Amino acid sequence: QEPVVESGGGLVQPGGSLRLSCTGPRSVFVVNDMAWYRQVPGLQRELVAGISKSGRTKYADSVKGRFTISRDNAKNTVYLQMYSLKREDTAVYYCNLEPWDSGFWSLGTQVTVSS
Repeated sequence: QEPVVESGGGLVQPGGSLRLSCTGPRSVFVVNDMAWYRQVPGLQRELVAGISKSGRTKYADSVKGRFTISRDNAKNTVYLQMYSLKREDTAVYYCNLEPWDSGFWSLGTQVTVSS
């Protein structure tokens, strides 16, 4: 199976920006609602933002107004644009189906917000 690959994470100062990307199998990305999740060790996984097949979006209250999710079905890619990053945004970010599908596996990308 074609792997799912997230990229774009890194170390950024508070107030900074990052754009995450996620690519994977066209057969999965085009026909499903997709989402970005994040997880901090020891805490429960959190849905950050979701986007439907038609482009309808939803966001966790903690990121509304700061993050934007989008998708490019022609490129089998889902994006997460993050602005005004805060220390509490530090986590490993994953893309997956919405709702989460445990059969859909990826490594995630680390986002660290620190001065």
